[in-house]
Amino acid sequence: MASTETPPTPPPVPSFTAAEVLATGCVIPAHPLALNAQRKLDEPRQRALSRYYLAAGAGGLAVGVHTTQFAIHDPQVGLLRPILGLATEEMDRFEAETNKPLVRVAGLCGPTKQAVTEAALAQELGYQYGLLNLGASGCNSVAELITHTQHVAEAIDLFGFYLQPAVGGIDLPMGFWHRFCEIPQARAIKVAAFDRYKTITVVRAVAESGRDDIALYTGNDDSIIFDLLSAYQFELHGRPVTRRFVGGLLGQWAVGTQAAVALLQQCHNIVRSGSPIPAALLQQANALTDMNAVIFDVDHNFRGCIPGIHEILRRQGLLEGNWCLDAEEALSPGQAQEIDRVVGAYPSLSDDNFVAQHHREWLSR
Repeated sequence: MASTETPPTPPPVPSFTAAEVLATGCVIPAHPLALNAQRKLDEPRQRALSRYYLAAGAGGLAVGVHTTQFAIHDPQVGLLRPILGLATEEMDRFEAETNKPLVRVAGLCGPTKQAVTEAALAQELGYQYGLLNLGASGCNSVAELITHTQHVAEAIDLFGFYLQPAVGGIDLPMGFWHRFCEIPQARAIKVAAFDRYKTITVVRAVAESGRDDIALYTGNDDSIIFDLLSAYQFELHGRPVTRRFVGGLLGQWAVGTQAAVALLQQCHNIVRSGSPIPAALLQQANALTDMNAVIFDVDHNFRGCIPGIHEILRRQGLLEGNWCLDAEEALSPGQAQEIDRVVGAYPSLSDDNFVAQHHREWLSR
């Protein structure tokens, strides 16, 4: 006798792809590294962080980047594959449960041979984009940097990265960005120069390239909201060309991720509608910069930026401690007290309540 049971309804087919999510703009947290007191990988908490970001509405994850600690790229540390793999498993699980495509970004480091090998590993593990740390490439000229970048592009699509020198980046002139935009596999650029002049250099290079398929993402923690609200207009062949930042890939958004998702949506709504920018949002922009200055330890030239992120997550119960792989990398003097101040002053920028409701669930699954 034939079964009369109704077969389960399959999940709906998504009407968009990860590439379209990237182009439209989303929140991409730069994923931290969860360690135990012995400074070894804490796998349950590493998974819990991924679950938090995805539950908060992030459009993807960036793993193996500065916030994950560049030291994991050292073969002697041996954490690159495990960390990329854990995030892959959590993103796979989320996509299977929700049918929402995610943007998967892997940080790539080292000279060309290493970077190409890491790009191949990232693609093997399901990452669509490689975020290049060119400061670790060993290249000494624009020509060398472009050759390096082209070799990596043969293995994975590119997420360009202007990383400020204070945390390992190098100056990248207009000539580099013009040539970067000529690489067919260039899909996005994260600008984290913390410098308005250099930010405009990148946006202008994209505009002058004539390409409208390179998504701009802010990494300027001192200017997140202003980046997301601003239009950049340049002249190309006698006609005005406008480019905008569509999203953010930020260590700042490794905390307060749900608040960041709401903030990005508010900025998108204002841009699409052409509505006036509320004064309260500009005030919030300054509050976010104040909070970031503390978490990222601007007073000590960013020395405590990663421990600062970890400290917020520790206080929320997602991490056991604020440890880094390097025992010398710790909160700076007075940073904990300043974190007390900004968390108390700007509760709307924090996910304390959201995390308190769910962190045990994320740790126990």
